[in-house]
Amino acid sequence: MENDYQITAYINTNPIYRNFVTNLPYNIKLKTRARALRKAGVLSEIIFWLQVHKGKFWNIDFDRQRIIGNYIVDFYVKTLGLVVEIDGSCHNTKEEYDQQREDYLCSLQLRVYRIPDLRIKHDLHNVMLELEHYIIKEFGNKMT
Repeated sequence: MENDYQITAYINTNPIYRNFVTNLPYNIKLKTRARALRKAGVLSEIIFWLQVHKGKFWNIDFDRQRIIGNYIVDFYVKTLGLVVEIDGSCHNTKEEYDQQREDYLCSLQLRVYRIPDLRIKHDLHNVMLELEHYIIKEFGNKMT
């Protein structure tokens, strides 16, 4: 398997192993919507983006508003097969939809990491530390 033992980054000297998921489905009809979402930008997503774009977060490459199947995810790390979702108040009434979406993404062998919108706005430092710990736990082991 091509992903085995390839180190894609280091977080505090911890090697982070590649978990690239190939052949993800892509609905081209969502391309215009994804572009519009990138341009509009939700405040918490912009704050998060400023922390991770251009390799600022341990030299890990994040994509914003990425199309996967019939969904547009907030952030995607290709080398890790990691989806990062920022959950605002609109998600409070969409639990069933969010669960179906997450189940679909997981069925593609992706991992989904959710962050509440308010935590981005009010506890950013700890949010980023928790994301570091999650990535080390999930991708820092060759047996992942």
